[in-house]
Parts: sequence; structure tokens; C-alpha cells
Amino acid sequence: MSLRPRVEPEPGFALLELYDAALPEVYGYLLSRCGQRSLAEDLTAETFLAAVEALRRRPPPPLSIAWLVGVARHKLVDHWRRVAREQQGLRVVGGHAVEPDDPWDERLDAMLARDVLITLGPHHRAALTLRYLDGLPVPEVAAHLGRTLHATEALLVRAKAAFRHAYRWEEGRDD
Repeated sequence: MSLRPRVEPEPGFALLELYDAALPEVYGYLLSRCGQRSLAEDLTAETFLAAVEALRRRPPPPLSIAWLVGVARHKLVDHWRRVAREQQGLRVVGGHAVEPDDPWDERLDAMLARDVLITLGPHHRAALTLRYLDGLPVPEVAAHLGRTLHATEALLVRAKAAFRHAYRWEEGRDD
């Protein structure tokens, strides 16, 4: 029986070891969703700062690239929430209902789609990104956005309509 205190490994060292592999993954995730290098860089830095802070808790969270991407997702959602609060004057798209299951089978040009997504309001951009780029089910999107399930479903309907309108306008055929 040893009377020496048990020394736990410092979790910060594990983060340093993971950093080189995780940095391109986290940055790539954020850049592909926000489309702005400076914003992706800022959010990547915020992600790693949040990871350092989380590792100070006892017990520290399980450290992995997937966990860091999850932290990045939260940072991106937080950013969109901040932008939405700052832009309270944004018009809410409405006036005509769009069925959530209406067919829209046209092929989308990926670059144009990303450019259009960036032009949408932060609340629409967040909902569409979480649902369709990240593939989260609607209840998880609702949880990330701090909304009810029904409010999130309605938001997704409006966001898809806004995206469709902006996409068609960018193509030069506003129907």
C-alpha cells in the first residue's frame, strides 16, 4: 500500500497532442458552414479556448476531434444567436405558407447554395445548417437553437422558402 498521492495526467497535455490533428478538422468544419475565413478563424480560436476551459473541470470531458467539432458547432450557433440579437430589425419571412414536404427536386450548385446560405438571416442559416449540413434531426436542431419543436419546424419551413427564393433570384429566375 503506497501512501503517495495518485497523480492524474494533466488533460491540457492531451489537448496539445490532439491540436495538430484537430485544428484542420475544426477549422474546415466551421469554414464550410460559415463561408468566411476570418469568422472561421475566430470561431476556431473560441473553440480551443472553450476546450481549455472545459478541461479544467473535474472530471474533464472525453477529449477527441469529434468532441471538439461539437464544441465548434455550439460556438457557431452561439455566433448566429448573437448576430440575430444584434439584427433584431430583420424581417421575418412570411405571408405565404409553404408545405414542409413540397417537392423541390432541382439540382443545386454547391457553390451557389453556400453563397445563398450566407446571405440568409442568422436564424435561417443556423436552422438550415444544423438540419441539412450537419444532418441533425429536428428535435436536436430545436435544442441547439433553444426553441420548441413546433417553432423549429416552422422556422425550417420559412428558412427553406427564403433559401429557395434567394437561390432562384441568384439564378436569375425569381418565380
